[in-house]
Amino acid sequence: MKKLWIAGLVLFSVSASAQKTTPKKKIGTAVAAKPLKNSTDSLSYALGVSVATFYKQQGVKNLNTTMLSKALSDVLAGKKTVLNENQCNSIIMGYMQKAEEEKSRPNVAEGQRFLEQNRTKPNVKVTATGLQYEVITLGKGARPLATDTVVVNYRGTLINGTEFDNSYQRGEPISFALNRVIPGWTEGLQLMPAGSKYKFYIPHQLGYGLNGAGSIPAGSTLIFEVELLSIKK
Repeated sequence: MKKLWIAGLVLFSVSASAQKTTPKKKIGTAVAAKPLKNSTDSLSYALGVSVATFYKQQGVKNLNTTMLSKALSDVLAGKKTVLNENQCNSIIMGYMQKAEEEKSRPNVAEGQRFLEQNRTKPNVKVTATGLQYEVITLGKGARPLATDTVVVNYRGTLINGTEFDNSYQRGEPISFALNRVIPGWTEGLQLMPAGSKYKFYIPHQLGYGLNGAGSIPAGSTLIFEVELLSIKK
């Protein structure tokens, strides 16, 4: 984090302290002077582009470039910084978390509306945590414990029908410890006798929360069709 923070400041130091040069001239043509005079200039600019692109993707927009330039100068000069490394990390992480929450709000609201309507269906059951499920096929085997390892086939989609994972398409089931997956799976599979197939509707707080995961947007409600094949004690 410290290296990334310092690298981030390079961008704003470059923009804040860019030198003005006199354009070269040709007969009948105005030619702008090259801003990169040496390898140091090139490296500085390259770091700036890289870091600016990263933070732009993270939604960071309103920044005080004067403070950024001061921080960069203080660090490179070996001066004591106004904020220590732990404080910097805490501030950055807090900002990112708040930005992620703002970004996830539409998905959370959409998921809540979907679950409110879905729970009224006659075959849908709701647990105390808000997990919703349907029994497609009821098996006759034992139910797993949270400490067990299970073997399952499954298909996962968003509430708009977008599929993000499918073990059937991969041609083989997956095996995992039940206490090492999202809370909705840990709770839901303990309801299933081996040989069953259930459909789970998992609220964002029982899924990946306000964080995304691969192709799953932040704050998403998830739908899984899960077939419990066997249990490994």
